[in-house]
Amino acid sequence: MQREGSALHGMGVVFLKEVSDHLTSTRMRVLEWLGGGFALAALYGAITQIAEVTAEDPFLFLRLFTTAREPLPFTFVTFLTILVPLIAIGLGFDSVNGEHNRRTLSRILAQPIYRDALLFGKFFAGLFTMSISLVALWLLVIGFGLLFLGVPPSIEEIARAFIFLLVVIVYAGVWLALAMLFSIIFRSAATAVLITLGLWLFLTFFWPVLAPLLVVAFLPSGDDATLILAAQYLQRLSPSSLLGEIMLPLLNPSTRTLGPIALSQLQGAVLGAPLPLGESLILAWPPLVGLVSGTIVLFVVSYVIFQRQEVRA
Repeated sequence: MQREGSALHGMGVVFLKEVSDHLTSTRMRVLEWLGGGFALAALYGAITQIAEVTAEDPFLFLRLFTTAREPLPFTFVTFLTILVPLIAIGLGFDSVNGEHNRRTLSRILAQPIYRDALLFGKFFAGLFTMSISLVALWLLVIGFGLLFLGVPPSIEEIARAFIFLLVVIVYAGVWLALAMLFSIIFRSAATAVLITLGLWLFLTFFWPVLAPLLVVAFLPSGDDATLILAAQYLQRLSPSSLLGEIMLPLLNPSTRTLGPIALSQLQGAVLGAPLPLGESLILAWPPLVGLVSGTIVLFVVSYVIFQRQEVRA
């Protein structure tokens, strides 16, 4: 009973130590400056494009997240889809095997700090560090929008943008949990980072293209609606695809479905009536549950493997 009550004893110490290490590390400084530079470029392109082509729009501020301009064909959302996994992998790929290689893991666990507290502390420290960076980028978008657009956002726009921020933090948790999993499985940090980056590249860039081809190969006689739904279900194995499905109804209120369009939905879309925030959240709820579930599953697998590993002095 005493073990259960003190299982997370020391998590606060681990959390504060890891946050301090992350915020003062050269690795995090490089990622922050790199991310800030690309974010400003994407934001500048969105602002200039909105100022040129957008007339009266009730959701003008949301266009800052979804508008791109040549020669930089990346929206702010696309930029986050790529940047957030890189930051998460950079923070998590050596979180556990680094302790092994420095011969410090046995000394940490010799203190009144359980493995539960160590793993939870490292995960929440990495997620908190990324949350600070993401909140700063979010405030940057809002501030530049107020400065250059000259129109204050509505309450619904702020609510949608804030939910967007929370979703991106959840998205970061998926990749952090994956990086920590490979950090536990492989003692070599180089092996862990290469496998994690390879899986990120496959799931983000290749899997969305490969999934429809697999559906056509195995379901050649299905109708179009069935093929589209099957391909969509396969694509949801990619966290970036799930993030895209969540962002679509959140940042584009006129979106009425994430699958094949019904006649009534098409009629509403033609009329141009945006959905209320509650109905947009209903559309975004299934992929959001998928992101949260993926984070929990990856962390639980990491927890089980880490508990069974032998730690020698």
